[in-house]
Amino acid sequence: MASMTSAIPTAQPDRVVIGGIDTHKDIDVAALLDCAGMVLGTAEFPTTRAGYRQLLGWMGSAGHLGGVGVEGTGSYGAGICRQLSAAGVEVVEVNRPDRSQRRRRGKSDALDAAAAAEAACGGQRLAIPKSRDGQVEALRVLRLTRASAVKAGTKALQLLQQLIVTAPEQLPDQVGELPRMELIGCCAAWRPHSHDAADPSVATRIALKKLARRYLQLAEEISDSDTLLDGLVTDLAPQLIAVTGIGTDTAGQFLLTAGDNPERVHSEPAFAMLCGVAPLPASSGKTQRHRLNRAGIGKPTGLCTSSPPPGTLRPPHPGVSEEEDR
Repeated sequence: MASMTSAIPTAQPDRVVIGGIDTHKDIDVAALLDCAGMVLGTAEFPTTRAGYRQLLGWMGSAGHLGGVGVEGTGSYGAGICRQLSAAGVEVVEVNRPDRSQRRRRGKSDALDAAAAAEAACGGQRLAIPKSRDGQVEALRVLRLTRASAVKAGTKALQLLQQLIVTAPEQLPDQVGELPRMELIGCCAAWRPHSHDAADPSVATRIALKKLARRYLQLAEEISDSDTLLDGLVTDLAPQLIAVTGIGTDTAGQFLLTAGDNPERVHSEPAFAMLCGVAPLPASSGKTQRHRLNRAGIGKPTGLCTSSPPPGTLRPPHPGVSEEEDR
């Protein structure tokens, strides 16, 4: 059930309202503004399917919902973002408020939700969120899993090599000079007796056996992931794979950056802005120079216009927030 912190006025069908959502793991805090910037109400909703439906109904209760600014569409806000998009509501991603604004106004979930609505209405700190409902989302999940396995395998191999360095003398003499895969195979084939685990030499052999088997298991997992990724990327972008010098990994990153809704990237400069490599002027006086736009934020257009007719709001300029998959 929604927890209301302020009441919504009587619905006016001809009024355009803008929503803002501050997302969390267990609750979403929502706020509604009219196009004059007046806060109409705030409320909390659980992050469940029923809660998302309640939130959508609550936002539509005060008038025509012209759009919603959501914080964290790539993490806690992914669920409500999909729900709003499926209902035909225009969603923009809002980056966190400026620190100077927080110092002046204070910090609370309701204030953050209102700030998200203000940013969406005024065209500040906006980005078009990825839809995350197609094959590129499947690609992202598989790539994350593979990257995690690669990191764990590297850590297991490093720990194995460190243990050999500090092991009793007979172990370094026995396996210290073996190539990597022979070392892994040798350690994985050991059968030390667990009854003698109090002996440092036996305990080290047990640890090396476990690390070697872990490495082999992760290597098999990485190989399976590569097979899935090769097929998926080839289906998604065969022309890109055909270019000399571009393999599955590079092509996959291109696809992830564009997302399942690549129409948000309307030109090469927009793609450069999205990736955070577009040149920005950084000149002063006689010094003329440029720097890269590492923030990855474009020039947005707000959801509010001078006379916003329902259903004709302009979308913001493509940008991207600081996500892990940028």
